[in-house]
Amino acid sequence: MEEQLVQSLANTQLAAEGPRMQAELDLKRARTNPAFPLSLTNIGRHESVSVEIRQAALSSLRRFIEANWSGENDDGPTIPIADAVKDQIRPLILDLAVNFDGDRKIKTAASFVVGKIANIDWPEQWPGLLPTLLNVVPTGSECQLHGALKVLNDLVEESLSDDQFFSMARDIIKVVYDTAVNESRKLILRALAVSVFRGCFDLMDTVKDEHHKEVTAFAEEALEGWFPFCLEILKLPLPEADPHADSQPESWNGIIALKFQVVKCLLKVRGVFPNILLPHTPHFFQAIWHELSTSQPSYERMYLEHEAQGRLEDADGLPYTLDFLVLEELDFLNQCLKAPPVRKELEAQLNAHGGAHETPWLLEFSKIASTYGQIILEEQQLWDIDVSLFLAEEQSVSANYTPRTACGDLLIKMGEWLDQKALEGLYAYTKSVFTENASWRRQEASLYLLNMLLRDSLECGKTVSSELSRAYLELVNHAINQPHEPLLRARGYLVAGILSQCNGIAANLMDRTIDAITSEQAEVVQAACIKATEAFISSDANGVTGNTQLQTKIVGAINQWMSTKDLTDLEDADDLLVTLAETLRAAIQIDKVVSISSDVPALDLLFLIAKHGSNNWQVTMLICETFEDIVQTMSEPSAYQALCQKVLPSLTGAFNVADVTSSNPLVIFAAELMASLTQYGSEPLPPGLVAATLPRLSRLLMESNDGEILRPGAESVKYLLAHDHEQMFNYHDENNRSGLEVCLHIIDRLLGTAIEDNAASEVGGLAAELVEKAGHERLGPFLPQLLQAVANRLATAETATFIQSLILVFARLSLVGAHDVVEFLTTIQINGQTGLQVVLSKWLENSVNFAGYDEIRQNVIALSKLFSLNDPRVAQTMVKGDMIIPTSDRIMTRSRAKQNPDQYTIIPAPLKILKVLIEELLSASGLTSAANAAAAAAAEFADEENDDDGWEDDPDAIDLNLGSTKADLMGYLDASNMRHRDDETQQYLTEFFVAAARDNVAGFGDWYNNFTDEEKSKLSEMANAQQP
Repeated sequence: MEEQLVQSLANTQLAAEGPRMQAELDLKRARTNPAFPLSLTNIGRHESVSVEIRQAALSSLRRFIEANWSGENDDGPTIPIADAVKDQIRPLILDLAVNFDGDRKIKTAASFVVGKIANIDWPEQWPGLLPTLLNVVPTGSECQLHGALKVLNDLVEESLSDDQFFSMARDIIKVVYDTAVNESRKLILRALAVSVFRGCFDLMDTVKDEHHKEVTAFAEEALEGWFPFCLEILKLPLPEADPHADSQPESWNGIIALKFQVVKCLLKVRGVFPNILLPHTPHFFQAIWHELSTSQPSYERMYLEHEAQGRLEDADGLPYTLDFLVLEELDFLNQCLKAPPVRKELEAQLNAHGGAHETPWLLEFSKIASTYGQIILEEQQLWDIDVSLFLAEEQSVSANYTPRTACGDLLIKMGEWLDQKALEGLYAYTKSVFTENASWRRQEASLYLLNMLLRDSLECGKTVSSELSRAYLELVNHAINQPHEPLLRARGYLVAGILSQCNGIAANLMDRTIDAITSEQAEVVQAACIKATEAFISSDANGVTGNTQLQTKIVGAINQWMSTKDLTDLEDADDLLVTLAETLRAAIQIDKVVSISSDVPALDLLFLIAKHGSNNWQVTMLICETFEDIVQTMSEPSAYQALCQKVLPSLTGAFNVADVTSSNPLVIFAAELMASLTQYGSEPLPPGLVAATLPRLSRLLMESNDGEILRPGAESVKYLLAHDHEQMFNYHDENNRSGLEVCLHIIDRLLGTAIEDNAASEVGGLAAELVEKAGHERLGPFLPQLLQAVANRLATAETATFIQSLILVFARLSLVGAHDVVEFLTTIQINGQTGLQVVLSKWLENSVNFAGYDEIRQNVIALSKLFSLNDPRVAQTMVKGDMIIPTSDRIMTRSRAKQNPDQYTIIPAPLKILKVLIEELLSASGLTSAANAAAAAAAEFADEENDDDGWEDDPDAIDLNLGSTKADLMGYLDASNMRHRDDETQQYLTEFFVAAARDNVAGFGDWYNNFTDEEKSKLSEMANAQQP
């Protein structure tokens, strides 16, 4: 079997699709053979087989073990593995992981397999695993030690549960400590031992909350020996190196890898046990400060003067290049700035001197930050090729976290702590850099750090003194006048822009910045000037608002710049397109009338950017928001008509694509703009607008299946109806179909089951608008057919927004004719039930999930009118009531949840209507949101009380902390959907319940007796609040 498997594994790596797929099928069939896992193990161990095939065999074995070793799998049945086979595989795979002295890829793959088995079998079925590893570590050869540490690392990181770990924790930590301090072992192996120790803290973190005292005591005991070791390693100097070498000496790799793991370990301790680290922070701070100071010449030589390869890791994933170490050390320095012992010492030195500009540590700090904040040669070359990369860093959206960005974060942290003194200290150092005529890189880095500091000050609402701004302006003027240093000039313009935002000091450079967009030769400077112009505009210096002459100049400069570019080259330049869109948006805001001007092509440029950036969501979002803002200000009929005349050719032209069935970003974008244009249209609409837009919209809605096109398309038709239904109904297409018929055809298609719920979520609004505007006299026999179609689709709808959309058709009709709605629904049948049963059930189940103040208010009023009808047909309709809470205290797993789905009481529809209205009364009062917010605040406060780690917090700022958290923060979205106070709905519901109780509307008193105590209490609170 092994020969067949070797051939199949080899064929899975072929480029040809046919043989590759056949080989994958062969492997899948072979899985049922009892010899399959052992054969893969033997292939992985066989030295005559190529490394690639052995690696593939071990990867297949790992996946097979994951799915079948335990005999249980949530995804389906498992393939049984005999205990005798398992007993053979365990020692063979462990031997390969520990003793193999060949390609590390094989050891790594084998180690993963050991981890997967250990996660299931240790300690019951494999009691000797950890003792074997722990015996190998102190006595084994270099090869065996590496294998044992690698397996141990994988076990700690991936496989061991917290209970499994703590049963052997002392032994694991002892053997890795002994290895880490053993100077006779290779440095890279000592680094791997520290990595294993660091992984232990993740396991401690998972149980710290439940067993805080015991785990903290254990960690303190363990770290007693580790802290002195860590300090000793940090103090070790790097070996002497050739001062002319253009790459990192190989002799540095091991010591840098070890130092890196030590700093990483300290950062992990800071995250899990900050109080334990706190007293030791001054010593570590001093050691790392010293190393960063002494490493400056080597860093500059390797990464600024030469293009040394950075960001390198070994086969075990251990970083070993200087740039990696510097990055971690800068992050640790950042953390130490929040430690009271460090702050106390630094503040004492600061107070002992006449000012920030005379404090040695602050000047040295600025020097370190400017050294590692310099543009490395590799980045400079990349920015020369793609200016978007430069702008990505400038906008803090780059995922590439480097020493330069870490230095920016350091200065931000310093500014949050020392406020104006941080600026003064940085200025004192920056002034010396410029007066001593230091390299352009160091000058640019100093201004970059100022840029970061000023931007944070603006975001935090802090002021910058005019005196300091004027002093910096001298340096900016020097920077923008350096003809041979484009990146320094670019930085100068950017700082000028942000200085103007701080206090307007640099506003006199606005004209020069705008001129430089077209006069500068270097593209990076041009791009910087475009971005800086946006900052100048937003500063409103010297009365920018309403200055049409300035507006014309800015738009003209961007127009001229774009005319010199091949715009197809910009399609992948995301950040450049965003910068252009932001600056044009700012320019349009000066005076929005420019949008309809034929002389100033601001809107044309915006659409041109959209055309080439339609794949970029940020570009399209910016332009959509800008356009919506423009349309809202053009509410006067003549202005709106002029806007339509200007933009409709572009929008309708985008719809004239040959194939609208596929997803086309430009069509999606045009549909969004069309929705904005029609939403804020004048009443009546400009003559001919329906004839110009409806044919294209109809084609999109009748042919496309893309929800991103169908939703705004349906909205656009709805808004055309809402603003000017007469023009809609008087329109006839090329087939002489009226606008009414066109709308009915569109609604009929969107209600079809072929269209997904999400894609059709706006059809209800369109149908409701059509029914309201056309009425029975225009719709005639089509009205019951339309309502039947809506009810039929509602029966199968599953998505909340789609359900709401369809229900609102009946809700809006109920506002003026609740009896007619009940009458109609009683006459139709849906899947063997009356329409009233189907619609009311869906309506009342989903009402509490409605979104949108107007929609909620309409729904509440409609339900109250249905209740007030006191119609026996409604009273006889039974719907879901309250959920029945299970009495069992067993943990509800997914499988148990499937076996025991939620159960509800069954109650009459009028009672359910009242329950829904009580819930809506509470929501409209804002009490639910207030209670939730109070609970969240209390929980947060409790967490803070329980997590007093002794480190300083920054209450007014989001702490970026480590570079690893950048990506998390960039992906952060405010997911709060809490309802806020709605006085109008609250007043209506209050009056409804007061009248219902007073006049016993629809037998309210009888229904009241069926309320829960909580519901009665809510109504009592409301009634008491109404009493004078």
